[in-house]
Amino acid sequence: MKDRIEEYLREVESFKADGHEKLEEFRIKFLSKKGLIPGLFADFKNVAAEERKEMGQFINKLKNEVQEKIVNLKDQLDSSSESTSSGLDLSLPAHGPMGTRHPLSIVRNDIIDIFARIGFTVSEGPEIEDDFHNFTALNFPEDHPARDMQDTFFIEKDPDIALRTHTSSVQVRVMETTQPPIRTISPGRVFRNEAISARAHCIFHQVEGLYVDENVSFADLKQTLFYFAKELFGEETETRFRPSYFPFTEPSAEMDVSCNICGGKGCNVCKYTGWVEILGCGMVDPNVLESCNIDSKKYTGFAFGMGIERITMLKYQINDLRLFFENDLKFLDQFKSSY
Repeated sequence: MKDRIEEYLREVESFKADGHEKLEEFRIKFLSKKGLIPGLFADFKNVAAEERKEMGQFINKLKNEVQEKIVNLKDQLDSSSESTSSGLDLSLPAHGPMGTRHPLSIVRNDIIDIFARIGFTVSEGPEIEDDFHNFTALNFPEDHPARDMQDTFFIEKDPDIALRTHTSSVQVRVMETTQPPIRTISPGRVFRNEAISARAHCIFHQVEGLYVDENVSFADLKQTLFYFAKELFGEETETRFRPSYFPFTEPSAEMDVSCNICGGKGCNVCKYTGWVEILGCGMVDPNVLESCNIDSKKYTGFAFGMGIERITMLKYQINDLRLFFENDLKFLDQFKSSY
């Protein structure tokens, strides 16, 4: 019997199957009711008592090897069958990125790259903010219109908590935890209670910048923004600054760039003026620095904030802001080559 088992073991070891039918024949030959292994167990009663332990171990070894062989060969055949039927070689490298980046993501990354070249780091913060970081620390008076329900989404159960109306709240958090020099930008999503139209939305995206150090001047602010506009829109882009007012900067200005959608002739995006306002800016108000425990007598700084949607509309000559939120594949497919 031992010689028979050893012969069967050699057969099992050398067996190869080129298909499921051959493997089934192998299983039937060894494991079916009339197969070789049940036949060995049937003959086991004729084995001398002193040899039964050894023969039993040999038979069990044979049975285990047959079962393991069947499992391994079945896995190999199934894997080979799937690869052949699909016609795919999963080991091959991909042809390229599938899908596209959203145009807002493309422009956001472009803006971050431009400012990273001149030493600005990226800071992020919560979208649900408290009154101090969203308003009070930024020098908003108690009766400022931006605190009104028409502009801000307040949390109903807690009037001191709201969806942030700008990413300036992130700048406050940076100034609270970091001593100058500070040079950072804060990209993110913001919320305002506005009517949705071709030029406005209740959800939009901003990038705000902050630079605080000794002897920072308005000239530093202008040169930084001139550099940004030329890098993003091209060397031929014209810019202008107009005096403005923001509670957290003094003096304040708005920066316009020439409208490249209409070439300065006038369209609904530029309100038929040939210019598009892309950001607000100014020197950080000393009250803001002091509220963040920064010595306003030693340090000065500038800040700016821009809407990514407005800049994306200019860069890609898009005349309706609502397209960014509609998930229209015909619109998004136009950005397949942009990564």
